[in-house]
Amino acid sequence: MSAKLLRRSLAILGCLCLGPAATAAEGGFWDRYMAAGWAAHQKARYAEAERQMEAALRIVPMDPALLVLNLSALAKVLHEQGKYAEAAPHLEWALEVREKTLGPAHIEAIGIRDDLAALYRDQGRYDKAEPLYRRTLAIRERALRPDHIDIAASLANLGLAYQAQGRHAEAEPLYRRALSILEKKLGPDHIEVAGLSNNLAVLYHEQGNYAEAEPLYQRALEIEETAAGPAHPDVANSLINLADLYADQDRPGDAEPLYRRALAILKASFGPDHAGVEMVLERLAAMLQDAR
Repeated sequence: MSAKLLRRSLAILGCLCLGPAATAAEGGFWDRYMAAGWAAHQKARYAEAERQMEAALRIVPMDPALLVLNLSALAKVLHEQGKYAEAAPHLEWALEVREKTLGPAHIEAIGIRDDLAALYRDQGRYDKAEPLYRRTLAIRERALRPDHIDIAASLANLGLAYQAQGRHAEAEPLYRRALSILEKKLGPDHIEVAGLSNNLAVLYHEQGNYAEAEPLYQRALEIEETAAGPAHPDVANSLINLADLYADQDRPGDAEPLYRRALAILKASFGPDHAGVEMVLERLAAMLQDAR
């Protein structure tokens, strides 16, 4: 962070509304830069979006809400470009402002904290993501009923952090509790139930517990086929997961039709040169070679 931006951020932290240092002209230019940034982002012109939002940040009005909006938007653009190291300080700054101005339990602070945790997770910095997820879960458990849908989201996030670290025994009860909440609140056939069923199936698959993984993969597939349609790319992912499970059990006769169906979906959705097509072809070829 530059010295100029640091001085400006300290001033912003000290006020809750537009201050005299922010002229009407500055505010107008800030609006234009942000609008141009979002327009570029919607067209997937990420470098242009980044440039516009950085320009906005240099003249952001002295209002904590606008500062947080600018920081969060810029961090999103950087995150989507894989610029994790550049995105993190912006979210850290946004979280600091939000916790100071609204408190750590405010819904906006929780949202930024989860975004920062997801960024750390994508970097493989699970030691940084885990305490953020734990803090949000603790806040929500104090404020909400134990079967609230937001608690399920926090349980699932913390479970992902544990799973990524190989801490399967700690992740499993979190996934199970989250799945129970989702089934109760959203119904057994909701798409969110499919996603969490898949996560739990992957957990069991990684442990070699194929008997527990198979019905969960099958359930996720059935829900996605109904909710999204049989040719949706999400269905292809579930087909691949289930096929991988069968391949790992030396069941090529069960795996092959799933791989081939996934290939057809991916080719139709993204074209024959997509990385996912190449991945499935490699797995299918390796399985058939091993089966000879």
